[in-house]
Amino acid sequence: MGMPIVVDVRDAGPDETLEELFDWFREVDARFSTYKDDSEISRLNRGELAVRDCHPDVRWVLARCDELREETGGFFDARYASLTAVDPSGLVKGWSVDRGGELLEAQGMRNYSINAGGDIRMRGAALPEPVWRTGIQHPQELDRIAAIVEANDLALATSGTYIRGEHIVDPHSGKAPSGLLSVTIAGQDLATADAYATAAYAMGEPGAQWTAQLLPYEALSILPDGTSLSTPGFPFASLQ
Repeated sequence: MGMPIVVDVRDAGPDETLEELFDWFREVDARFSTYKDDSEISRLNRGELAVRDCHPDVRWVLARCDELREETGGFFDARYASLTAVDPSGLVKGWSVDRGGELLEAQGMRNYSINAGGDIRMRGAALPEPVWRTGIQHPQELDRIAAIVEANDLALATSGTYIRGEHIVDPHSGKAPSGLLSVTIAGQDLATADAYATAAYAMGEPGAQWTAQLLPYEALSILPDGTSLSTPGFPFASLQ
């Protein structure tokens, strides 16, 4: 999927389950990659494949992208680059991790964390500790943690220029947004959190205010002057 994926399972289980998990991620990459000529997305964009003939997962993801475009006022838009081409990458990463977590749970694993390029699904606890504690990297100072999240069952998605540089644009202007350094969304569904984080960041400064309406999802936004704005329920770790 073009990014590091780190899996931390705190339950005993067969090694085959982790092999199945990474087989799943490879399957997702083969089907959804915009860089592989033989992926369904590439074939769809070249007009060689109709949506109705795509794998059910592809049809579901594209339909969900359309829903999120409406929900975010077009700031999350899998078709922003072209009306005749689609790039669902902004949803696929979180969706694939959610599905991967369901695969682990089907094998009886209840305490795990999956981190895909900084977007994380946590379930259960970091046994023997009672919770998962996760640091959010500061967008400007890479050796500094901007905040620590403490949770049991939570998804955490961050959008900014961290790993891939200026890769998010405002779909309405076609330009890189300004006014935010990063946006982190916390909630139950990583795919939705990832899309919300992308949309809020693409909005620029108004995105921080927009996140306040996303309940039950919570948000942490970091402004260019280093100020942090958070919604009331953002799961900051308690001070020890």
